[in-house]
Amino acid sequence: MTIGTKLEVQILRYYQVEKWRCGTIARQLHVHRGTVQRVLAQAGLPRIGPVLRPSQIDAYLPFIYETLKRFPSLTAGRLYTMVYERSYRSGHHHFRHLVSLHRPCPVTEAYLRLYTLPGKQSQCDWEALATCRSDGRAGP
Repeated sequence: MTIGTKLEVQILRYYQVEKWRCGTIARQLHVHRGTVQRVLAQAGLPRIGPVLRPSQIDAYLPFIYETLKRFPSLTAGRLYTMVYERSYRSGHHHFRHLVSLHRPCPVTEAYLRLYTLPGKQSQCDWEALATCRSDGRAGP
């Protein structure tokens, strides 16, 4: 389905001049959100994303990175206490979440899986072997 040029101009005006988001434009003009995104993409306009605001933890990130580099197994609760003493004033639950995003990933170890042909390896139950006689039969 195609839309008229008047509607395309209206979409572009709301997006560029009024700074409306795609969902708002679609809701007000009673068109699908994909239609609005297609018109904007054909016009070559970049998408307007959410406003990025600075976080309270940003000022403490260098300290957190340095501490985690020296002590990788340090808990987020202990880090919160250390940062709180340095005048960080926000909730510890949110702080723990943010630390989990910035914590370095542990190095994974590679394991070599050994594949052997049948009959190349054997397993033995040593208790049963203790009751075997020298002639190979089981029992006393």
